[in-house]
Amino acid sequence: MQFPLTFWDISLWLAVTAIILLVEAELISPHYGHTSLIINRKRVRALAVAVCILFLFTVLVRIYGIITAT
Repeated sequence: MQFPLTFWDISLWLAVTAIILLVEAELISPHYGHTSLIINRKRVRALAVAVCILFLFTVLVRIYGIITAT
């Protein structure tokens, strides 16, 4: 049985998730406006950075695969 997601799909999903988390971290910022959210801004930002690092790792793996394919 083949895994339904390709490496490209996972990389794209990580990129979109990272963008959404970074935007969310800025929108719940206390400098943007008064919100009554209970979400911890530091945790959201840390999660966004972690997802960005995972995305960059997938990009590096794809670049390595392109370079070594020749």
